Amino acid sequence: YQRRVANSFPERIPDHRILSAAVTVAERHPDMLTILVTKDINMRMKARALGIPVEDYFTDKVTDFVPFSENETVYEGIDPELIDRLYATPEGVEADLFGLPKRPEPNACFILKSHRNSVPARYVPFTERFHRVDKGAAVGLGIRPRNVEQSFAFEVLNDPEVKLVGITGRAGTGKTLLALASALRQMDDYKQILLARPIVALANKDIGYLPGSGKDKVAPYMQPLFDNLNVIHAQLAPGSKDLRRLDELQKSDRLVIEALAFIRGRSLSETFCIVDEAQNLTPHEIKTIITRTGEGTKMVFTGDIEQIDSPYLDAQSNGLAYMIDKMRGERLFAHVNLVKGERSALAELASERL
Repeated sequence: YQRRVANSFPERIPDHRILSAAVTVAERHPDMLTILVTKDINMRMKARALGIPVEDYFTDKVTDFVPFSENETVYEGIDPELIDRLYATPEGVEADLFGLPKRPEPNACFILKSHRNSVPARYVPFTERFHRVDKGAAVGLGIRPRNVEQSFAFEVLNDPEVKLVGITGRAGTGKTLLALASALRQMDDYKQILLARPIVALANKDIGYLPGSGKDKVAPYMQPLFDNLNVIHAQLAPGSKDLRRLDELQKSDRLVIEALAFIRGRSLSETFCIVDEAQNLTPHEIKTIITRTGEGTKMVFTGDIEQIDSPYLDAQSNGLAYMIDKMRGERLFAHVNLVKGERSALAELASERL
């Protein structure tokens, strides 16, 4: 151990050995800049106390926060006749006719506005056309979009050509509920609906050992997903066809809710997979999950980059933000940011003020 480090931090642990090595290199080569690069915040603080320059990793950090903060894009000055054509033409209108400064990214959703009318639209890269987004379309199973952003999310969730979807937004914006309702609406198109979330306790404080089987042990962590399922249950009339079908899906294991750790090593074919709380995943974990995708599978990642429970991730380095940043511009990918909270007035107030 380097004497200066030993005097300041006498514990003989690996972190202090790394600090000793950095101090030794800096003292032996005073003409050379020595920088300690680490993601460990505690080690960076100790290094600064010893006078060692420190940096975080930047290769896995997202620098463009626009997709996670702004409301929907609005293009003004559009020819009202073109907007009328969008309303009248289900197959859409050629994107080049609108004369936008630049073509939107694939599957981008926005509002086209003229002096007398407006329309929510999406750029479909497979046809190179603008398609009208139906604001009043029912998701199904009693769930209906409450604002235009949720309509945008519903639009890309229901397109089988879009294989990867990222939905971000603050608490209460309806990310998980919309994804689950959309999956259930398309249950005939997939062999299985899989809901998963990482086992990360609030503020990284584990609840300790739990009795029972493996399913019993992870049940407390999966409860938020069951809560969303219960919301859909509550919208259905007792004894209705949809309610019976939903119960049959769970009994036949076609609707599965499980911990994300159980996905490793699997190959998911013809599956509608929803990964909740994806902001608590690392970029490597996100890659591991997406590479499980087989033919006919759709992957949906939801999360709030402002609510990260993992101590080693932040708004710039979490896997959800990283995935969205790297996948932007791909034809198979779509991202929708939900801004308006719909859970309750109190939840919306807390998201804004706290």
